[in-house]
Amino acid sequence: MTDDPSPWVLLPRTDWAGLRSATPLTLTEADLAHLRGINEDISLTEVAEVYLPLSRLLNLYVAATQDLHRATDTFLGTLAAKVPFVIGVAGSVAVGKSTTSRILQALLSRWPHHPEVALVTTDGFLLPNAELERRGLLARKGFPESYDTRALVRFVGAVKSGAPAAHAPVYSHLTYDILPDEQITVRQPDVLIVEGLNVLQTGTDGDRRVFVSDYFDFSIYVDAEEPHIKRWYVERFRRLRDTAFRDPDSYFRRYADLDDEAADEVASGIWDAINGRNLAENVLPTRSRADLILHKGADHTVESVHLRKL
Repeated sequence: MTDDPSPWVLLPRTDWAGLRSATPLTLTEADLAHLRGINEDISLTEVAEVYLPLSRLLNLYVAATQDLHRATDTFLGTLAAKVPFVIGVAGSVAVGKSTTSRILQALLSRWPHHPEVALVTTDGFLLPNAELERRGLLARKGFPESYDTRALVRFVGAVKSGAPAAHAPVYSHLTYDILPDEQITVRQPDVLIVEGLNVLQTGTDGDRRVFVSDYFDFSIYVDAEEPHIKRWYVERFRRLRDTAFRDPDSYFRRYADLDDEAADEVASGIWDAINGRNLAENVLPTRSRADLILHKGADHTVESVHLRKL
């Protein structure tokens, strides 16, 4: 008896890098400096070996999807409509999904047939702190129930349907809250990247709601072993203690004067109580729903890629 066929093609980094083909490297070191996360020392080699092949794959998917839409318009006898290609990027806190999203945005916007690439994070759809406090959810910020999921679905649905403009709230990591008087406006992009912890989640069996992932044309999960992610989170906390937390307006100003040992203890406690639990209970279970998984090693670099074939 043979084993059941796997829905995945597993590609070690060296094999994946070879799929770059002749895709040119369009980012410079100066570009990359603006795209890196606070504790991610990502290199141009990483971009060339991991993200260029991914941008090539996505470019092929975008072209194929555009052809399908044109075929539908031809069949219906209607004018060709501009339908944005929507990419979801999921993964844990501190795993590097924001950096992945920014790099993809930069690379994809350099392809000739889809120059307008918008990026929106789901942080903007977190409920305001006052509402979280009212519901007793402030300590569960980042868990699925802390988001205005209906507003997120409406936003992505509007973009996908070709609305002239769609508006998203803005979140401040400095004040740890929604900025009530600010918004991001997305105007008919060629590609929309939606990045967030819970973007691949669905409901329970029998739940007939529409989920944000229903609008995705392609989805990516940025993956790593939990002990590595926790260490990266603690390292990032130290970096923020020495930088952003020192701003008088920072929500986390009280942590700015902690010594290394105390900072590590606080960060570990936050991870164990909130981010680690959310990863185990809500984020990691969605990994198998992705079209592609980028698996990172202990040094924050991608070691292998899982590409869904079924």
